[in-house]
Amino acid sequence: MANEKELLKKDSGLGAIRIADEVVSIIAGLAATEVDGIAGMSGGIAGGIAEMLGRKNFAKGVKVEVGEKEAAVDLYIIVKYGVRIPDVALAVQENVKQAIETMTGLSVVEVNIHVQGVSLPEAESKEEEVRVR
Repeated sequence: MANEKELLKKDSGLGAIRIADEVVSIIAGLAATEVDGIAGMSGGIAGGIAEMLGRKNFAKGVKVEVGEKEAAVDLYIIVKYGVRIPDVALAVQENVKQAIETMTGLSVVEVNIHVQGVSLPEAESKEEEVRVR
């Protein structure tokens, strides 16, 4: 069983409801990757841009702090080349906040966006490789 500190606990008339931090992380990661302009999630400061993470582990690149009624989220993202970063970041903040509040009932106090890199289009990077050789 998970550590009691890692779980959001609500006591209803029928019993307790527990939501693990990992669940909130997955909700945030999925909501972030739904936004147009997001190329992927980064492993965070330690991993840097070194690896782009697939859609299988949505908790990667997400750090959450969950209290009894509130949550704070940090997202480490990689944006697509050519997008306006402030617009994409604002859309991610709004989507993540709405998803967490709707699904868990928590109040989201902050969603911090950390842009870790820019993903170049695949076709352009292949053309550049050909030109260099």
